[in-house]
Amino acid sequence: MSNRAEVRDFLTSRRAKITPEQAGLPVAGQRRVPGLRRSEVAALAGMSVEYYAKLERGSLAGVSAGVLEAIARVLRLDDAERAHLLRLAQEANGSNALVRPSRRPKPRTVRPSLQWALDAITSPAIVANGRSDLLAANFLGRAMLADVFADPNPNFARFTFLDSAARRFYPDWDRFADMTVGNLRTAAGIDPHDKALHDLVGELSTRSDDFRRRWGAHNVRIHGTGVKHFHHHVVGDLTLAYETMNLQADPDLALTIYAAEPDSPTAHALVLLASWAATTDQNLAPTADR
Repeated sequence: MSNRAEVRDFLTSRRAKITPEQAGLPVAGQRRVPGLRRSEVAALAGMSVEYYAKLERGSLAGVSAGVLEAIARVLRLDDAERAHLLRLAQEANGSNALVRPSRRPKPRTVRPSLQWALDAITSPAIVANGRSDLLAANFLGRAMLADVFADPNPNFARFTFLDSAARRFYPDWDRFADMTVGNLRTAAGIDPHDKALHDLVGELSTRSDDFRRRWGAHNVRIHGTGVKHFHHHVVGDLTLAYETMNLQADPDLALTIYAAEPDSPTAHALVLLASWAATTDQNLAPTADR
């Protein structure tokens, strides 16, 4: 998708989510559009309707930080959406609407020293990139994500939308599906010329109505910490806190560590998971050893 089209669809979708009541505007008569009108956004942001309409049509090149901040304030953008809008503006300024050649695919392996660091972590730990490729894990991480690793080129998005096991592994599948697409949207904003990401989005859009509908919503997110629920096919339900951090030496990669509350049912289940993994075949060996 071109930068102009991405800007247009993103701003239009954000405007549709804000009701007049939320914006402090009186509601009178029949409204033909969901959310705010362009004229209402323009008035609240302190600009002319013509100028805002030009921006919403995708013309962000040369727009000042103050204007972007005014739009973000009126549309009530969260941190992830605000960062996405700024990246779209930067792309508009840098690309001049020209299509740059796509980059060569990024490698699917990690540095040996990074794998050693993963293996030193006692809780499940993984490394993934922005397009949801699962690149590496420690022993317990591979055991926990055995369903995802069933694919020789594991990818969380492909697993979520194309593998029937995902509906069992993610008890709250809709939440995971929303998060997965939000992560991909964010990655597309960071690196809009990633051909492998374009190919993945094209594949999922063709094969999954659930993905295509979510992708069209233009939601983005920043993932850093929280709690996730899983249902492992051997040890059952797992409730795990997670911390995700970008790697300074590899800015395209993120490390996620999962942890159970001490002495909780999940903590005991992880002990059982480790025991089970130790007795299964070599497919659960760390990536660097395969």
